[in-house]
Amino acid sequence: MCADKTASAGAPTGLPLASPSAVRPEVCGFKPYTPGLSIDEIRDRYGLAHVIKLASNENPLGTSPVVQHALRHKANLAFRYAQSGNPRLTAAIAAHHGVPAECVVAGNGSDEIIDLIVRVRAVPGVHNVVAFNPCFSIYELQTRLAGVEFRQTPLAADFSFDWDGLMALVDDATAVVFVTTPDNPSGFCPPVADLERLARALPSGCLLVVDEAYMDFCGDESAHSLLGRIDEFPNLAVLRTFSKSFGLAGLRLGYGILPVQLADYLRRVRLPFSVNILAEEAGLAALADDVFRAETLRVTSEGRAALTEGLTALGCHVYPSKANFVMFRPAPASSPSSSGGAAHLFEELLRRGIIIRPLKSYGLPDLLRVSVGSPDENAAFLKAAGEIMAHA
Repeated sequence: MCADKTASAGAPTGLPLASPSAVRPEVCGFKPYTPGLSIDEIRDRYGLAHVIKLASNENPLGTSPVVQHALRHKANLAFRYAQSGNPRLTAAIAAHHGVPAECVVAGNGSDEIIDLIVRVRAVPGVHNVVAFNPCFSIYELQTRLAGVEFRQTPLAADFSFDWDGLMALVDDATAVVFVTTPDNPSGFCPPVADLERLARALPSGCLLVVDEAYMDFCGDESAHSLLGRIDEFPNLAVLRTFSKSFGLAGLRLGYGILPVQLADYLRRVRLPFSVNILAEEAGLAALADDVFRAETLRVTSEGRAALTEGLTALGCHVYPSKANFVMFRPAPASSPSSSGGAAHLFEELLRRGIIIRPLKSYGLPDLLRVSVGSPDENAAFLKAAGEIMAHA
């Protein structure tokens, strides 16, 4: 056991001060998840009246008016518990994807589904979990918290997937393999044939979890996702979220589409009422609002193209993306003595009230990620970035 040895003032004499804060060994080296900076944080830091946030891959159109109406209409139900298992929501999700409702498990964001899969599938000291590096940090955090070995293999130099490297880490004790597509932070999205080969190559006892948080933005899901053929793969689970194209990041709502038996086990151990009643109502309304979702996909596709073209014109190296963000390396500084680079651009943008995402926490200190915003937000970002890099 490890412990925080800092004593609090006024603690009774003779009390073993470390005892109240002693924790499991797995927790000692943990670093918290690193979120994007908030608008209020930057507004207060720099005394700004207006801040643009393009750091957390949120919906450029905000929240659907249909969802806002539903939340206002259902606000009087906030004192009620949601129905156990959220059957109306899971039925609507199942109908949206054309899968059996028994395969669907809703969660407090897809983060909860990730956590449940690891804890249900992997036995500490026996199994391991495999992913690429870098990857969504929740895979590693929840695996290590469960006391399970976490293995990673690097992405290729161009941020495509090294499938051979991934398979080299897999053995008969591998309980779960995580793959994110489109990937974060690069936006890389492999062809569906690659995922099919991986699913068929894994040991029979290994579950392939494909995290498709950004799949809505890829343009042609059938070319990149196995979700439409999930019944062909008994070892496949697919994760989706309401945070991105549906605009519900603040309500924390996601889901998994899983083998029926595994879905049943997740429902058994899931904390009761983890999906609150207003999140459920918002999810139902969002699924019914085809107009807002179609407009989101249009604005995102056009904005991604504008960001890619604009950053390239500024001399940046922009990585191809199928998601609602782009990753880029800033243009080199105009002279060796200039203070250019990703960190400089990030900080100078903050001073101007524009938040993007530095990728140091991903182990990529020379790269930045910018979410697709509204046309005006994208233009403001490109203008500011150009001015900053021109004077670097």
